[in-house]
Amino acid sequence: MLPDVKKILYASDLEQGSRPAFRRAVSLCGHYRSEITYLHVIEPLPASAQNLVRNILNEEELEERQREGIDSLQRKVKERIERFCESELEGSEIMDPSQVTARVEEGTPWRVILKVADEIEADVIVMGVRHHSAMEKFLLGSTPNKVMYNSKRPVLIVPLTDDN
Repeated sequence: MLPDVKKILYASDLEQGSRPAFRRAVSLCGHYRSEITYLHVIEPLPASAQNLVRNILNEEELEERQREGIDSLQRKVKERIERFCESELEGSEIMDPSQVTARVEEGTPWRVILKVADEIEADVIVMGVRHHSAMEKFLLGSTPNKVMYNSKRPVLIVPLTDDN
């Protein structure tokens, strides 16, 4: 018997063409009647960029701008989920938008994905992977690869193309 999937963590980069990975998460959600946490991770600014910004804004202004940015991204994610549900789930009983929780976190993407998966006790992590050259993968690493190799839970990797 297959294990029950009650909580799904869907990690998104919010880039064009990421919809097929979310479709897979929604499909799992519909099959198992589970919940989805839709996660987007913001990478922190490099130290040199942070220093430059601190020369322009004081600490309080910087924190306010960061909060505004995260709030804006949170709204963007919620709107994206609503548009998906309107365009792809019209009249369907697969999933209700109330089954999706949106989160925006800051940090190293693969580490934050694993941290949030632990926090919500996700049964599976769903994420897309874009095809890059072997050299790019070697030099830059791959968030899906790092999640897959460091996760203690199943990871569903969905290949993405720019035309999806």
